[in-house]
Parts: sequence; C-alpha cells; structure tokens
Amino acid sequence: MNDIPSMQRAGANAVKAIIDDVIAEKLDVEKIFSGSKGTFRIADLGCSVGPNTFIAMQNITDAVQQKYQSQGLAFEMPEFQVFFNDHASNDFNTLFVSLPPERSYFATGVPGSFHGRLFPNFSLDFVYSSYALQCLSKVSEELLNKNSAVWNKGRVHYASAPDEDITAFLDCRAKELMVGGLLVLIMPGVPNGIPHASALTGAIFDFLGQCLMGMAKEGLISEAQVDTFNLPVYFASPKEMTQLVERNECFSIERMEITLPCAGADDLIV
Repeated sequence: MNDIPSMQRAGANAVKAIIDDVIAEKLDVEKIFSGSKGTFRIADLGCSVGPNTFIAMQNITDAVQQKYQSQGLAFEMPEFQVFFNDHASNDFNTLFVSLPPERSYFATGVPGSFHGRLFPNFSLDFVYSSYALQCLSKVSEELLNKNSAVWNKGRVHYASAPDEDITAFLDCRAKELMVGGLLVLIMPGVPNGIPHASALTGAIFDFLGQCLMGMAKEGLISEAQVDTFNLPVYFASPKEMTQLVERNECFSIERMEITLPCAGADDLIV
C-alpha cells in the first residue's frame, strides 16, 4: 500500500487544477479583504512535517494572488499567514527547519486535534486538509463492547460511518472560517454503493485481520487482542460526505470530484 506522504503528494498534484479553479470562481476576496486587516490566513490541518504541505501552501497562495490580480486588486495584495496544524506529538521542529526560505507567507505552528476548536471565531480565510480527515479521534466504545450489535470480532476496521468526528470537524471550522472563505478537503474514499470490504482499503484491512487471526490460532497473540484492536480510520463515500455537510447547514458544496491520484489507490474525494 502506498505510504501517506506519497499519497498526499499524488493527491495534491491531482487536485491542484481543481483548487485553482475553485479559488478563481468562488473565493470572495473583496468580502474577505474588508475584514482581514490586510492578512490572508490559511490553515493546513493534519500537515505532518513536509514537504507536501509546503507545496500545497505555495499553490494556494499563488492561486489567491492570481485571484486578487484578476479582480484588479493587485495594489491591495494581502500578506499571507499559514497555520500548520497537527497533533502535539508531530515533529514541528523538523517542519520549521524545512520551511522553504523563499516562501511567500509567515508560518505558525498550531498543535492540537482538528476535531476540536483551534482558532478564534472568523479568523481563517482558507482551510485545507489532505489525507487527514479519514483518521478518527478514537475507536468507538461500541466496537469494544462485546454486547454491542457492532462488536468488531475478528476485524480491524469500520464498515459503517462514525459520524461524530467529521461532524465535530465541520462544526469547529464553521465557527473559525470567515464568511466567504473556503474549506478544501482531500480524503481517500470509496465509490457510492460499493461495500467497504470490496474497496481496496477494505480488502487490505480484511487481509490484515485474517493475518492477525492466523497469528492468534498459532498462539502468538490472543483472539481477545485481535478483537479489541481496531484501526481508527474510515474511508467515506461521496454520498456520506454530502449528507454530513448538508446536515451541518453552515457549508455549501461548491464542487466535489472523485479522482484516482495514483495506481493502486482508492478513489480520492475532493
């Protein structure tokens, strides 16, 4: 299976043109500039340590600059501030040492979970997250309860959507984004109507579960250990994401596309 940084890079390359188009068509720079005091603020949620985040942030700032120029606002070009967010355990030292010296933005680190609040109300103009939202904050308690209908015996992944994390993410971003701002999410997903076990990631996780059960039968680990081991990841379908966004009622989906960024990968939802 492709490693996450490689998939992030492939995903960023696959959606660059989409992001450029959305910024050109949908970003309301006049409304944003009137309340931004000359600074355009971008957040990369789940940034890791680079270099993919640097490529994505430069692409976004370039597209925003082009938008200002196309609107005849080159004389009001804002300064850019980028907030790099990830868990506190992320190697922020490596991130900051690796910052491009010729970058066109001021850089700030923001440790913490993006499933909760990270920024003040209406303080961001653009939020970006790539290959991060599929990671859940925790394993559902129901999966650890033997008496639960969703007890995950012998399996290591989710077969149905745990809505709480994505709902919390959207609720927090709705408070933090300026009116007229944009939220861009890049995440691996599965096609509508396809059982998760039939998708590539589902097949891989099923194989992992079978391997662990095989180890349990050989006495290398216990079945109880397998039953209580669940990977905190979930790959949503476009339909599921649409329902969650519509339920939030603070965002409108301006554009959603499905792409295949690299060989051997599942579909990518943008």
